[in-house]
Amino acid sequence: MVGSGPSGFYVADQLLATGLHVHLYDMLPTPFGLVRSGVAPDHPKIKSVTRVYEKTAAREGFQFFGGVELGRHIHREDLLERYDVVVYAVGMSEDRRLGIPGEDAAGSHPATEFVAWYNAHPEFATREFDLSCDTAVVIGNGNVALDVARMLVLTPDELEVTDTADHAVQSFVNSSVRRVVVLGRRGPAQAAFTNPELRELGELQRADVIVDPAEMELDPASAAWLDSDAADATARRNVQVLRDYAARTPHDHSHRVELRFLRSPVEILTDGEGRTRGLVVVRNRLEAQANGRLVAVPTDEREEIECGLVLRSIGYRGRRLPGVPFDERRGLIPNQGGRVADEQGNVLPGEYVVGWIKRGPVGVIGTNKKDAADTVKRIVEDLEGGAVNRPHASADPDTVTDWLTERAPGAVRWDGWVRIDQHERSVGEPLGRPRVKLVGLEEMVSIAGETRVGSG
Repeated sequence: MVGSGPSGFYVADQLLATGLHVHLYDMLPTPFGLVRSGVAPDHPKIKSVTRVYEKTAAREGFQFFGGVELGRHIHREDLLERYDVVVYAVGMSEDRRLGIPGEDAAGSHPATEFVAWYNAHPEFATREFDLSCDTAVVIGNGNVALDVARMLVLTPDELEVTDTADHAVQSFVNSSVRRVVVLGRRGPAQAAFTNPELRELGELQRADVIVDPAEMELDPASAAWLDSDAADATARRNVQVLRDYAARTPHDHSHRVELRFLRSPVEILTDGEGRTRGLVVVRNRLEAQANGRLVAVPTDEREEIECGLVLRSIGYRGRRLPGVPFDERRGLIPNQGGRVADEQGNVLPGEYVVGWIKRGPVGVIGTNKKDAADTVKRIVEDLEGGAVNRPHASADPDTVTDWLTERAPGAVRWDGWVRIDQHERSVGEPLGRPRVKLVGLEEMVSIAGETRVGSG
């Protein structure tokens, strides 16, 4: 199994239940994927799902090997040489681009990098984000966009009881950002927020939520869709919450989050030194397609938003794994019901995929459980039918340990992660924080101590 996020653990648990042994690899010494490095720090209840994964790790037949990167320490061929079944559960780690002038200017960033930075992901801990501006713009109408907007306006007291990375806490406390503008290319009825995330904005201690009442006058097609059986309850509730925000009288808080709709970015403006100074957006109108879908069509109306920070959150795509088939257009591993397929559509025996890298960036953490069950069903069918991989080398834990000692001497076993976890919690406890996250890989490996692969 490659990838120890929610999808990886759900597959691992279900395979262990069939009596199989599972070796779970991750490029980081720490497990749990986006639950650790993607979920907003002020959402500890969501992170509590890791307790379920810890029970999986305690089951007989489970082995964790962290700090092992596919394509660097080990290769696809190495896994196929040792395992009957190889499952890729690596998620989607790259943002989609806007494709507009100025996108690469200083002050313009993918939201995933910003999220990874404040969540202490080792790969992004040294990134710098200039928060000395008054206005930040977040492009996108999903939950990640709201997470980013919320993090930018939390009070120091709200931040200091979370597991936000220390370097990010200091930057947020010193931030000059007072206004965050969240842009959606379609209307309120099409926003992809979940209801709890949207309602949570209204509970911010020092920020007003601003929605222009005029933007809540839905176009006829959106209004008709919202009243039809085709609309889901989430969309209806979102519109009601947004209408409530539009009817509110602002409290004149020091900060504000503005939710704007029917706008698409067309250019990021820069100053003489190449730094972001503004964003040009075009007003859209919604147009019904033959299939009934409403698409945003640009009008001739443009406006400029002065800002010093632009964060794009417009969708995700996977990163190609060395040697593994990849669909460049869709940004995922091509598959048939979870069975990895080559460019010609031929199923590759013994290789499977799960999670976002299988189906695209759709759903929440819990969605991955059913998705995992679908992939496991295919694995069990192939095991029973003899249609899996035929390895030539042993996957016995001792043999794998010897192999990894040579390939990835800093690899960490589950007990090593437990030591890291205990260290982070012990440092955070006297500060009233759930943990203080480590960001240095060398320090993590050092604290993992004698539980590294090949030690003892």
